[in-house]
Amino acid sequence: MKPRLYLHRAAGAAAPRIPRRYDPQFKVTPAYRAELPDMMHAVGAIQGAKVPIQQVGVANFRLPIKVRAQRGGTLTLEARVTGTVSLEAELKGINMSRIVRSFYDHKDGVFTLEWLGRILRAYLRRIRSKDARLKIEFSYPLLQRSLRSGLEGWQYYQAAYEGVLTHTGRYRRFLHFDFVYSSACPCSAELAEHARDRRRVYSIPHSQRSKARVTVEIAAGRKLALEDLQAHCVNALRTETQVMVKREDEQAFAELNGAYIKFVEDAARLLYRELNRDPRIRDFQVACTHLESLHSHDAVSVICKGVKGGFAADFIDFDQLVC
Repeated sequence: MKPRLYLHRAAGAAAPRIPRRYDPQFKVTPAYRAELPDMMHAVGAIQGAKVPIQQVGVANFRLPIKVRAQRGGTLTLEARVTGTVSLEAELKGINMSRIVRSFYDHKDGVFTLEWLGRILRAYLRRIRSKDARLKIEFSYPLLQRSLRSGLEGWQYYQAAYEGVLTHTGRYRRFLHFDFVYSSACPCSAELAEHARDRRRVYSIPHSQRSKARVTVEIAAGRKLALEDLQAHCVNALRTETQVMVKREDEQAFAELNGAYIKFVEDAARLLYRELNRDPRIRDFQVACTHLESLHSHDAVSVICKGVKGGFAADFIDFDQLVC
């Protein structure tokens, strides 16, 4: 005897035991919704250790957000959102769709860190949690002018806003910003000049595309724009990569690299000095990587402000800084 199939018709058999169909005309009534199973009401359903979970939620859900540019007007950007809350030991789980719905409840608003705080408080109330955090990542365009020719082009920066609401009611605000620049090696520059001076040999010092990931916590009651962070990076490092260039711009960029040669250690200290001067920045962490053209490996550095209980110099994911 052949075994019976449940979902498919077998040869010589009647219709499947369990019909498969979708009824597009079915309407959900309040009474029907009320009787739907809800795992939040399950008793004894927790698997594993009955302990709190520090973060649980959703990551990489996408939606368009409106961002107000510092020069006026708004931009609509594709954003990737991570939202998490804490979970108490006696609870099975959270209703994760509520995190997403909290965003869509505010979809027509213009994004600010204060707007992010309102969303955090809204879904914290819905989910009955003590701590919550949201991070919104996107690519932010800024118009950049060439060094000498006057051409303009859009430079795109990987950036993120992050808000953290603690069980004490404290709301902390963070900005994340990736800055790509050129780094010419001081040692290589000296050796090239030595070869030119002593042996009349033409040589080119090595340089490389480099990236700094800057994360700052904004001081309470202060505001800081992504344009401000970009200006800090330019003021500190000087050698941002270019978008539109003519020959005069390429020559200028070579001169700029010659004027601001730097090791990866220099880059970290230059950014420290620049960020530390801004009273709007409570704390910061900077990770730099120079993608060596001399070596098959990269040069890296990490520095933090040193605030008690603040950021540590514990960044280790340098593969994320390949550019």
